[in-house]
Amino acid sequence: MAAHVIEEARRCLQCKKPMCRLKGCPIETNIPEMIRLFLAGQTVEAGRMLFENNPLSVVCSLVCDHENQCEGHCIQGKRKDAAAVQIPAIENYISDFYFDKIKLERAPDTGQRVAIIGSGPAGITIAIKLAALGYRITMFERMDKVGGMMRYGIPAFRLSKKILDRYQVKLREMGIHFRPNTAIGGALHLDDLFNDGYDAIFIGTGVWRPRRPHVKGESLGNVHYAIDYLQNPDAYDLGDTVAIIGAGNSAIDVARTVVRQGSRHVTLYARRQRIAASQRELDYAAVDGIDIQQGMAIKEFTEQGPLLTPRIYDDEGNLIREEEPVLMPADSTIIAISQGPKDKIVNTTHDLKVSDNGLIVVDEDGRTTREGVFSSGDVVIGAKNVVLAVKYSKIVARAMDEYLREKRNAK
Repeated sequence: MAAHVIEEARRCLQCKKPMCRLKGCPIETNIPEMIRLFLAGQTVEAGRMLFENNPLSVVCSLVCDHENQCEGHCIQGKRKDAAAVQIPAIENYISDFYFDKIKLERAPDTGQRVAIIGSGPAGITIAIKLAALGYRITMFERMDKVGGMMRYGIPAFRLSKKILDRYQVKLREMGIHFRPNTAIGGALHLDDLFNDGYDAIFIGTGVWRPRRPHVKGESLGNVHYAIDYLQNPDAYDLGDTVAIIGAGNSAIDVARTVVRQGSRHVTLYARRQRIAASQRELDYAAVDGIDIQQGMAIKEFTEQGPLLTPRIYDDEGNLIREEEPVLMPADSTIIAISQGPKDKIVNTTHDLKVSDNGLIVVDEDGRTTREGVFSSGDVVIGAKNVVLAVKYSKIVARAMDEYLREKRNAK
């Protein structure tokens, strides 16, 4: 592994205008500098730079859409006789090497408490950034372990749970308190947190409510939602033939998980001609033996399988006509058409505005309509990806620090 990474690093051209960073990386990771330090034997310094820019670098190096981001903009990949530098492999090696060496330099204790609701990528980013600034952090998580959607929504063959276990240890070493199995909006409300002396609250609860197609048969015993299934695939007995409704990366995650759980005939049905999943994920689905059928819209769920309407498109992707619905025999069907936010917190909190689709409304710095409450991640922008959650959460962390400084100085 190390030899391969070194060889790939040596292929970097150290471009004066590195498009891998400027256009390819949502969080603008300094890829040329990372590689320069690595090849100079300064791997710890490279890892420190990566972590300071992106506390979830070791995760992003595994789960980002690299072919459309850093790798997709590598100048080497534009040449006919060469391939793009395998940037994520280099980043993962450096980030993993550095992770256990991280020692968070904490500013003096401010005496102020911050509550972090949700331990996904947004919550972890905020917690690490604010802990370094001297704030007392308590993280509330409705599940039993740290990670949020990274742990309970990304299959282990894409992201090892051991990485998230290491984050749980590292957060504790940083002095961050963790309260598992605690859903705010249940026994405890936001008002309780403020009454107990928290000076600011961050909401990073993600999107855990399955998006429904709203067709007949969704409540049948052989029909399931993707987000529920991925949380604990071992709890499901799907049978030999499984139909999956959806065409995004999460639908591919479900399909590849189902195959690994023992089902032999797995088919993914996409409503449109265009597939939302990345080409790399489609390639993995193909080698896993997953069939993909395009232009098939769900009409009804039955105990025999989904009833689907074939849709005929022209070469430009315009719908020409719909044909008579066809039954696709399946033992089980899984709905994988994205997620939306749950509403426990919203329903138990006054002055917290949400959009028509239930997402929390914030300004450009993550301030909600409730004084002292901030938010970012999927619960604000919808179901996206880890790196975007980190990108916006860094902005929110700075805004929270500014708010808390003003509050502190006003005393």
